[in-house]
Amino acid sequence: MTVYHESFTIQSDRRPTFHDVTEQVQAIKEKSSITNGILLVYSQHTTCSVLIQEESHDANYWGTEFLLQDLVTVFEKIVPTCQTEGQYLHPGPKHIDYASTQLKEEAFWSLNTDAHLRSCLLGRSESIPIHQGNLELGQFGRVYFADFDQIRARERTVRVQIVGE
Repeated sequence: MTVYHESFTIQSDRRPTFHDVTEQVQAIKEKSSITNGILLVYSQHTTCSVLIQEESHDANYWGTEFLLQDLVTVFEKIVPTCQTEGQYLHPGPKHIDYASTQLKEEAFWSLNTDAHLRSCLLGRSESIPIHQGNLELGQFGRVYFADFDQIRARERTVRVQIVGE
């Protein structure tokens, strides 16, 4: 059995962003030479998610595919975007103090509770079977990396680990 790991980065924006990473994941699978196994796509960032969804083809003016924008619209109803301190219990004063003093972060950077909750609901990874050299995504399946943090744009790391033979 072989274990293969690789990562790549993407750039987020100050709004929910979705990156179709299917081609990068496919290229990593090819480099691994693993033909049967399991491929894991993972986000180490607690405001991000990995999801498998159908490619929508249509997109809004920001370039967000309609189906993914529909997801953002639904999330806005059940987990509203954090607009100000006190809207959610998190971040509390201890967290703000730690982030400011230990991590040298601006206090308002912690006003991303909605992104943390959305990430919890979708999860931060997807496992995809590899069978006879093919990623088993289905006819329309694509792999998306989602960043729900609207506080600041950042470079994000997408991790891919494959176990198999």
